[in-house]
Amino acid sequence: MSSLSGGETFLISLALALGLSSLSSRNIPMCNLFVDEGFGTLDSNSLNMVIDALSSLQSMQGKKVGVISHTAEMRERIRTQIRVVKVGSGGRSALEIV
Repeated sequence: MSSLSGGETFLISLALALGLSSLSSRNIPMCNLFVDEGFGTLDSNSLNMVIDALSSLQSMQGKKVGVISHTAEMRERIRTQIRVVKVGSGGRSALEIV
């Protein structure tokens, strides 16, 4: 594990999480999945592979997939977005649905 790059570590973690969610959902339906960051460590080909895999979870298995990311490619490929927008300087923010 110590010789893996950041992107490889992310891919392995994602694969394990998806596998575990599949196993644990046999008795209890799991319809939502959230993935937090890590996309910035992927090269373009790996990022496309991950986005396609997450999209197929939604289209083929009916799972809702929420992704937390700051990468431009993710913003371009994901149609429905919820953005957190800073409001003023008092530490307040608002949600914006795009």
